[in-house]
Amino acid sequence: MANVNMAIVFYSSTGTNYQLAQWAAEGGREAGAQVKIYKVQELAPQSAIDANPAWKAHVEATRDIPVVTPDDIVQADAIIFSTPTRFGNVASQMKQFLDTTGGIWFQGKTANKVVSAMTSAQNAHGGQEATILSLYTTMYHWGAIVVAPGYTDPVLYAAGGNPYGTSVSVDQDGKIAGDAQGAVVHQAKRVAMVAEWIKRGISNG
Repeated sequence: MANVNMAIVFYSSTGTNYQLAQWAAEGGREAGAQVKIYKVQELAPQSAIDANPAWKAHVEATRDIPVVTPDDIVQADAIIFSTPTRFGNVASQMKQFLDTTGGIWFQGKTANKVVSAMTSAQNAHGGQEATILSLYTTMYHWGAIVVAPGYTDPVLYAAGGNPYGTSVSVDQDGKIAGDAQGAVVHQAKRVAMVAEWIKRGISNG
């Protein structure tokens, strides 16, 4: 592995996308990447968080995870984003962070980053594909290289077979349906592999 630095950037209100981020970190490390997990800044008022016990518990459980900054993106060779689906789009917290990257984009520092994305919703057809594709639109503006899982391994079907990125549905108790861990790990390994190819190619160029 050509010393690939991978950032896992997530937003999660009650823990689903944090779990996806942890599985992605597992896959990245298995592929030999140096992995760091970051959360985006929470924007919701404390009163809303306090009114939801699961949300409050998740915020407290992830208190020590660093909040991502544009500089963290600059340092990464590969970035995997994980965000809940909100009306077929990314969560506002994730969008707000992406909107702060204009400076590094302008300086050309987002170009050739290897990126991929994951998402969740409460049902199997809750807009997950639209969410990932919407996030990728920003990545095209970055000049990043989108690495989707496609159908590169049978394990993807256990998580629903989304070729754009792992997507999961979550029941009322917060349990992830299906066997998504293998798909997430495979996606992260694929991202690390492509990032290694690109980093090695640039260094040898």
